[in-house]
Amino acid sequence: MANSLMRGRLIIWLSFLIALVFQAVPWPGMLEVFRPSWVLLVAFYWILALPHRVNVGTAMVLGLIWDLLLGSTLGIRGMMMAILAYIVALNFQMLRNMALWQQAILLAILSMLGKIIEFWGEYLIQEVSFNPHYLWAGLLNFILWPWMFLLLRRVRRRCSIR
Repeated sequence: MANSLMRGRLIIWLSFLIALVFQAVPWPGMLEVFRPSWVLLVAFYWILALPHRVNVGTAMVLGLIWDLLLGSTLGIRGMMMAILAYIVALNFQMLRNMALWQQAILLAILSMLGKIIEFWGEYLIQEVSFNPHYLWAGLLNFILWPWMFLLLRRVRRRCSIR
């Protein structure tokens, strides 16, 4: 029992590590606005699938690691991830019963909200301007969600993570 619990934690954190690596990979200048939020996609899946194991605290720690990785203001993405994780965790039963395309729409809206929260946090600390083109990443998150969901569900079932 303890061995399978530890193996499940390892696989979950390995998926977070892979998402962080994908998040850090540079994109060409013009396509930077379309960069999907890999960390957000993976975190949302695990919060929906296993809310008793991945929760708001996990999302906060993951956001802080994301801030450290990108060298941005510490705590901005941690706060954003915690707020969005709270919304998802609060409504996880409703979200789990939605069709995959409906989940994708809500995830796109939440990722756009996350970009606005990031801007708001940065604006309070330093002088930045809002670029509405960064909201296009929500469209790519919408397209990637069904694929990410099916991939991580297959991993979870194959590895018997509960």
